[in-house]
Amino acid sequence: MTITGKGTNVRPLAPGQRARLLVADIDGGEPRLVHETSDSALEAPNWSPDGRWLVFNQDGLLLRIAADGSADGSAAGPGVIDTGGITDANNDHVLSPDGRTVYLSAGDGHIHAVPFDGGPARRVTNDRGPGPFRHFLHGISPDGRTLAYVGVEPYGGDEWGYRNIFTIPAAGGPDTRLTDSPAPADGPEFSPDGAYLYFNSEHGAAAPGHAQLFRMRPDGTGLTRLTSDERVNWFPHLSPDGRHVLYVSFPPGTEGHPADREVLLRRIDPDGGTPRDVLTLFGGQGTLNVNSWAPDSRRFAYVDYPLS
Repeated sequence: MTITGKGTNVRPLAPGQRARLLVADIDGGEPRLVHETSDSALEAPNWSPDGRWLVFNQDGLLLRIAADGSADGSAAGPGVIDTGGITDANNDHVLSPDGRTVYLSAGDGHIHAVPFDGGPARRVTNDRGPGPFRHFLHGISPDGRTLAYVGVEPYGGDEWGYRNIFTIPAAGGPDTRLTDSPAPADGPEFSPDGAYLYFNSEHGAAAPGHAQLFRMRPDGTGLTRLTSDERVNWFPHLSPDGRHVLYVSFPPGTEGHPADREVLLRRIDPDGGTPRDVLTLFGGQGTLNVNSWAPDSRRFAYVDYPLS
């Protein structure tokens, strides 16, 4: 299916490259293809709490497709979610625990809320300054009342140089800063019981870009490192039953979370421990940016970008 006419945040694919939305089982087996395209990159699937839908972004739009690959239970392919005129959404979006609301980050640097069935957008985040400040959403608390995001501020002459973790009420209100460090942090996500925020950070890194996985209490205390290896580890996602942490692992020496790399999807226990490889694929940026676990905690969705 070709998505045309509205999107203003297009990530092109290389000649011959495809973007594939797949579902895999945590214990292995052949992944199941749900949807693929060669038009432009689709990214960052969420799984709806009722298990019916996968939500992803493409060309600055949010789309949904039934988890079995149909759209709205009938025609094949995805359908566009009406996001109230936002056409430059990125790959940072989450669904509320009741499945009624999608929260998304947009090109204006703010987080917005829209009904899952489509409708007007409500801006959640506040204007901050001085200087540019960008909000990148990653987590929502189990009660749906609090959002966790990465705040990007200027640092050392770089507008993207200072990346820390904040929370904000989902209904709107004052922000709470949880980290305040030049060591970049990203991907904050609540555990299913709300006791922790899991995230990746370069805290204590010996070399630039060497992100590892951490967790802390939602008030910013109790910082604990969960991985310590040579790979570059990003975006920890807790399964709904709280038993598994799935994340994307880049090759040693990677800086940031670039696209078009051979990466591993790995899992660890919530308290850390020895990583276990789940899948090897060509991807990176867009593959697993947000939580994509199925409600049964056995399956997860992801995107790869094969070149042939």
